[in-house]
Amino acid sequence: MQASQNRQASSMIHEMDPYYLSGFHVLGNHVSPDASSQGNSVNFSSYKDQFFTLESFPATADLSGSNSPSTGSVLSSRSPFSPQGSQSCSSDQHHSFENTCGSPMSGCSVTDEDNDIKHKLKELEISLLGPESDIVDSCYCSFRGGAHRDASVARRNWNQVVEMIPKLNLQDTLIHCAQAIHDSDLNVATLFMDVLGQMVSVSGDPSQRLGAYLLEGLRARLERSGSAIYKSLKCKEPTSSELMSYMSILFQICPYFKFGYTSANAVIREAMVNEPIIHIIDFQIAQGSQYISLIQDLANRPGGPPALLRITGVDDSQSAHARGGGLQIVGQNLAQLAQSKGIPFQFHAAAMSGCDVEHSNLIIQPGEALAVNFPYTLHHMPDESVSTQNHRDRLLRLVKSLSPKVVTIIEQESNTNTSPFLLRFIETLDYYTAMFESIDVARSRDDKQRIRAEQHCVARDIVNMVACEGFERVERHELLGKWRMRMRMAGFTPYTMSPSVTGAVRNMLRDFNENYRLQEVDGAIYLGWKNRAMATASAWR
Repeated sequence: MQASQNRQASSMIHEMDPYYLSGFHVLGNHVSPDASSQGNSVNFSSYKDQFFTLESFPATADLSGSNSPSTGSVLSSRSPFSPQGSQSCSSDQHHSFENTCGSPMSGCSVTDEDNDIKHKLKELEISLLGPESDIVDSCYCSFRGGAHRDASVARRNWNQVVEMIPKLNLQDTLIHCAQAIHDSDLNVATLFMDVLGQMVSVSGDPSQRLGAYLLEGLRARLERSGSAIYKSLKCKEPTSSELMSYMSILFQICPYFKFGYTSANAVIREAMVNEPIIHIIDFQIAQGSQYISLIQDLANRPGGPPALLRITGVDDSQSAHARGGGLQIVGQNLAQLAQSKGIPFQFHAAAMSGCDVEHSNLIIQPGEALAVNFPYTLHHMPDESVSTQNHRDRLLRLVKSLSPKVVTIIEQESNTNTSPFLLRFIETLDYYTAMFESIDVARSRDDKQRIRAEQHCVARDIVNMVACEGFERVERHELLGKWRMRMRMAGFTPYTMSPSVTGAVRNMLRDFNENYRLQEVDGAIYLGWKNRAMATASAWR
């Protein structure tokens, strides 16, 4: 599919909280949902064409024994785009890869560059196999995954790869490279990486930009060290002001983040319509900007504003870095706004990771109506595949014990939590192809701000999903079907979103490109880019 044409969004976001991007990575379901999704079908019937469908596919090849060893990486620390760390390991049901649901992935053919590639291949052949076809170590000598083959087998495999590469587009080359790493084939993987280096560009079309970051992830995985990625991507830790600027850019040009604001606020406002005392617990408060519009709406609600509004903000050190200060900044800003609107207001700071939250940290008071918001946050919580503590489900049970009136969950519609490496790579490729295409319509390809925003706020999350395993991998998304199962196991029942909630989100989308799609299915809302589901909003009680 050709990359989307450039187009500037017609309207910028009014209330902007760049750090709210923290959980949305780059912002899947081309493979399929988990079996727990029950095969829910999602199509955008309100539009001219039919778009993505969520289906469960049968299990295929067993790859469980062939993952690369865990990759130690400084990427496992909280990145600007992922403030909350997590711990996981891989052990999920394997699904066949069929691109019936995903955005068709952009290609980058190298057919017209056959001569240059063949010349490069010859140089690589000599450097890797030697002039006498002897196997020699490459520059990636730190990788030792499997026994060396004899020279004749290596030569035959090499010749097959040499004949194949000029016929491949960029996405196929990326997948073949990942397959070679999956198979512990050092020489072939190194060959593909060198060819990919000539095909990708951080200022190119969406597939070339994504390919650049996926290539860095593959290199980091092959080298068993993600630390070199910062030098490769020039992703030095930005100052707080720079980080806010980068996040602001993505927040302005993509609706994924405002999708979370709008849907959650609409549900909370509806659930609290007659409540005199309201308490909202937000598990990633960031700048607190989500509640600017909600406070304004509560001030103007029929029957008058609430007698008291309390907000508890859960936070961590990375959020503080982006803000340039602690949670007191959020409390002061929201208190000033509430006072100007005539709403009595209290703010409670819980400066800790969501994994560390206990009942005593939340200060629940009798007589208040409680709402809990999880904005792109839960996928950072380690689950049962990581340790017996299982903070993901523990936190949900804790919230249920508080008897909330409503709980809102916004998450990426992607399947990377426990998928083995190769399937996870294909999922990441498909999901982020759609993401980069959607970014491409709003900013020109040579826009330096966009390039820096993608490097600082997106690239390291992609690398983390590709390069890291076990405790080092902090990006672990699940499909809505799996979240449904977790919520029901914790004792929740669905809170069906009314047409007014869907209408609020649809009105928000008018400010963005027409290729963004919206669909309500089984009481939840799906946001998509063309034929690819990107994010979901669901509510529970």
